[in-house]
Amino acid sequence: MLRIKPFAALRPPVELASKVASVPYDVCNREEAIELAKDNDISFLHVVRPDIDLPAETSPYDDSMYATAKKNFERLIADGALARDDAECIYVYRQSMPLHGKVLTQTGVVCCCHVDDYNEDRIKKHEKTRQDKEDDRTKHVLTLDANAGPVFLLHKDDETIDALVQKIVATDALYDFTAPDGVSHTVWRVTDTAPFVGAFGTLPCAYVADGHHRSASAARAGAEHRSKNPNHTGEEEYNWFLTVLFQARELNILPYNRVVKDLDGYTPGEFLDLARKAGELTTDGTKEPTTPYSFCVYLDGTWHTLALPASTVDANDPIKSLDYVLLYDRVLAPMLGIGDIRKDKRIDFVGGIRGTEGLEKRVDSGEMAVAFSLRPTTIEQLMAVSDAGEIMPPKSTWFEPKLRSGLLVHTLDTE
Repeated sequence: MLRIKPFAALRPPVELASKVASVPYDVCNREEAIELAKDNDISFLHVVRPDIDLPAETSPYDDSMYATAKKNFERLIADGALARDDAECIYVYRQSMPLHGKVLTQTGVVCCCHVDDYNEDRIKKHEKTRQDKEDDRTKHVLTLDANAGPVFLLHKDDETIDALVQKIVATDALYDFTAPDGVSHTVWRVTDTAPFVGAFGTLPCAYVADGHHRSASAARAGAEHRSKNPNHTGEEEYNWFLTVLFQARELNILPYNRVVKDLDGYTPGEFLDLARKAGELTTDGTKEPTTPYSFCVYLDGTWHTLALPASTVDANDPIKSLDYVLLYDRVLAPMLGIGDIRKDKRIDFVGGIRGTEGLEKRVDSGEMAVAFSLRPTTIEQLMAVSDAGEIMPPKSTWFEPKLRSGLLVHTLDTE
């Protein structure tokens, strides 16, 4: 069963929380991070994106990156921008963000999970990790002796956990602020942690929603510390890593759309003729597909919908029935000659947060030739793929809102 524990967080004083908390390291490039941290020496971006304090030509894997991250981390502690909580606690974390006329809200539980639960697949994965990114995050954890950002986990809905969370959110919050991007963040501190530990201890598993590289690096860092500790027991702080656990019904998955640079030698008319052979092609201006096994295609200033025959799809196969796989198998590979989408430079990915306007912009500018909008992967599909021990195609889930880094930091306490 799943193990969680409270931890003595490093966290900012209430009055500094909004200035310290930052977006995760992997949702912005260097230039965007510099702009976000401008005139803010205590932004946690100085820890998770130390490249903003180094020359632009510095390799992302240069030793100076990790040394700068550690120096900045220690400076935040020395200056009082981060201070140790006076007790081991669990926290409840709620985020709300406006998006395309709606408000997305999610509430989760911040705690530590055990690396053995990750290693033994009680924390299930659905994505392959890249060795270079794993190496980078592992070195970052080991250099800081801390998990700078949380892993985003989900679990099946549970009435007991829900009741515990609802009881906490009815009390006064520890933090409550709205970030410059319009996302609001509310955190409650839980000192009576035993009921939460007990409730989560009844769950058979959790699932990585976002943060496969962070969770893999946490496990690797734990293994390295174990190898150096002849008196290892399994309960040391380095065996645990920072997570936020959400009930499935709390989460919002947005589509992760595709754009392709060229039509592989075809004219727009020839490409549409090929598409008609794969399924029913309609042109009614619909920009987002509403049914499974269909995609909206933006080409030459016009939106089309391609619907594959349901009879040709094995709905019981958790991988082959994914719209992202069907798009690749039926369109991207055979019609446009796209190879490995992890490596092919002709394809790019556009998170659903940018809307279909983001797709139109890429095509209308001439940068891309065609765009495909997809239905978002469902939570049920994600769990089915993970339960089957399968791997989803890359760039097939986009979660919003993103968890902030620097609000609650877990240290491994090995120094």
